[in-house]
Amino acid sequence: MKQENIRNVAIIAHVDHGKTTIVDRLLYTSGVFRENQQVEERVLDSNDQERERGITILSKNISVTYNGVKINVIDTPGHADFGGEVERVLNMADGALLIVDAFEGPMPQTRFVLKHALDQGLRIILVVNKIDRPGSRPEEVVDEVFDLMVELEASDEQLDFPVVYASAMNGYARFAPEDENMNMLPLLETILQEVPAPDCEPNGPVALQICTVDHSSFVGRIGVGRLFSGTIHKAEPVLVIKNDGTRYNTIIKEVFTFEELGKKKQEAVHAGDIVAVVGVDDADIGDMVTSRDNPVKLDPIKVEEPTMAVVFEASSSPLVGREGEIVGARQLKERLMREKESNISMRIEELEDKTGIEVAGRGVLHLSVLMETMRREGFEFQVGRPRVLIKKDEQGHKLEPIEEATVDVPSEYAGKAIEVFGSAGGEMADMYQRGDQTHLVFKIPSRGTMGLRTKLLNATRGEATMFHHFSEYGPYRGEFQGRKNGSMISMSTEKSVAYALDTLQERGRLFVGPGEECYEGMIVGESAKEGDMVVNIAKSKQLGNQRSSGADKAIQLTPPITFTLEEALEYIEEDELVEITPKSIRLRKRILSATQRKKAAKH
Repeated sequence: MKQENIRNVAIIAHVDHGKTTIVDRLLYTSGVFRENQQVEERVLDSNDQERERGITILSKNISVTYNGVKINVIDTPGHADFGGEVERVLNMADGALLIVDAFEGPMPQTRFVLKHALDQGLRIILVVNKIDRPGSRPEEVVDEVFDLMVELEASDEQLDFPVVYASAMNGYARFAPEDENMNMLPLLETILQEVPAPDCEPNGPVALQICTVDHSSFVGRIGVGRLFSGTIHKAEPVLVIKNDGTRYNTIIKEVFTFEELGKKKQEAVHAGDIVAVVGVDDADIGDMVTSRDNPVKLDPIKVEEPTMAVVFEASSSPLVGREGEIVGARQLKERLMREKESNISMRIEELEDKTGIEVAGRGVLHLSVLMETMRREGFEFQVGRPRVLIKKDEQGHKLEPIEEATVDVPSEYAGKAIEVFGSAGGEMADMYQRGDQTHLVFKIPSRGTMGLRTKLLNATRGEATMFHHFSEYGPYRGEFQGRKNGSMISMSTEKSVAYALDTLQERGRLFVGPGEECYEGMIVGESAKEGDMVVNIAKSKQLGNQRSSGADKAIQLTPPITFTLEEALEYIEEDELVEITPKSIRLRKRILSATQRKKAAKH
């Protein structure tokens, strides 16, 4: 039976193609905000980092009501490091809005989510956004999307997709780029006509599969998913079937639906809707909440395995506690164990020797988002180099995670890009021309992607765009060469002096400016040669009573190189650490004293 008063729609878009702005406009059009209400832009990206990085990290649900039909809008992360979120979220939808920039056309990142949406048989509505942008080419973009969907093996029915042209900034959607319509109604009309109503059994046994898990400090875990059949009442006894087949009985304490921007408590929730339940204490992805008398079991949902791990330790830096309030090992452990409760796509475990906590995730970005969140909360800690998680097959051969990387680059730099990938263990899987751009596809070990973006941008003068996501575990590809250049390491704990930095900048690239606090063992620059060198950053000018010929030349320092968190993690070697505080990101040697480093090297 179809629930005609509900539509469940996922949104797919590349970073910065206007997904979140379109959702803002739909909220206005359906009257969620009053005309004169002050509202933050980009309501969905509610987390600070999402706003700054311009990416969606956590999937979120909102709903708008139009002509008596409730439209559940499910936001999907576009970044493959959060790919675990994508697949589960699409389970809840019957259709998807594919938002594409009218100037840029479909991007490699959209491919990843679109492929999953097509595999699940979702009805796709193409929204060509930013048609008011200079140089926009809406008709060509529609053809490009058609070609992409043919390439992704869409069915004939999926290829006959409806198209809506929009300018989310100006708040209008149109059936043709030239018509005069100035509101968002054509998009809402298209959703009602084209997205199938959920097919469900309102009178059948209760069957809810949990697709995402929310966490609240008041009620614990909240399971979110689509109710496939039946009605769940508050305080109803149910059976929970876990992914591994174990079962237990429990009572549902609260039920919610998603209304406008938040959750709304209900006495009962009905089939076809997206709902949240409280009372399943250890709710996990793929768990079934079903009736005790007539249990229903659906296929389990796989959560993608982590591919990269990093060890968090309490900071042992001489400057510890100057910038952050929370520095203890116990507090660090408690914070990460809280994260384990609510973040299902990460694996968090204490090391056997209790020296630190190992956190495993889907890639450097996935891990750095957690580090960034913690430094904003006032934590100070240090992390080692991320390591790739190696598996073994039945014969005992080593397997490592292999990523698929897609690169778009101006044709004159294609050779350079292929060279960069070749040196990182990449193998070319595909290559074709698209206008004056060359589109390259590589299979590359996850280890090889560390620091690759910087090398690629340097080789192509900043012209290449690269996107990579986990593909499969493949045979281990042998050892790679690490960083060639050695580090400049401070010999003492003092503030840096411009005079000393002036002589050092001739021997490499500096990471610190004048007047910065440095300590023994801190990495202050990269040497132009191989091998580490210990330097004196506090050396000042000798003041004698004779004038020397070069005495008064003005000191001109090149600005130091600053690292983002991801760049720092990709830069360091095995014997180095990144020290993270609310204000600084510093690089250091694991062993601070030069004499002890020498002793360790001998052993």
